Amino acid sequence: MSFINFILIILFIFTVNCSGNKVSNFHGSKSLDDKFNKIKPNYTNKNDIIKIIGPPSSISDFDKNKWFYIERLKTNQSLLKLGSQKIQKNNILIVTFNKSGMLQSKKLLDLNNMNDIKFLEKTTQKDFQKNNIVYEIFSSMREKINAPSKNRSK
Repeated sequence: MSFINFILIILFIFTVNCSGNKVSNFHGSKSLDDKFNKIKPNYTNKNDIIKIIGPPSSISDFDKNKWFYIERLKTNQSLLKLGSQKIQKNNILIVTFNKSGMLQSKKLLDLNNMNDIKFLEKTTQKDFQKNNIVYEIFSSMREKINAPSKNRSK
């Protein structure tokens, strides 16, 4: 009888610790869509944007006047899907400044702007001929290397 009580206690503790709330993983700046409306082109400068949004997630290597802010929220779907996560929010804010540091343009990309990239399954064909002298030299060397040696133990 004590073994059944032990199992019931373990099941009770396990059930109490299970939460009904979904686990969510957040990455980047929060509520970019609200902060997007607070900044205005030709009015806001770099310092104002740092006060409103914070430091950028990334700065372009090619153009130091282009900043990127990232917001991503992933939540667990259900217990039956064994921890697989679904993207709830995926916002990217791109701000561009002019040479004097004033905001020139702003663009907000959301989950609907994500592209589904499809990869091509075709392979490229070889563009060289097998009957040239370099190929013959290397193939004979390959045959000599791959040939079993008779006296390896010595």
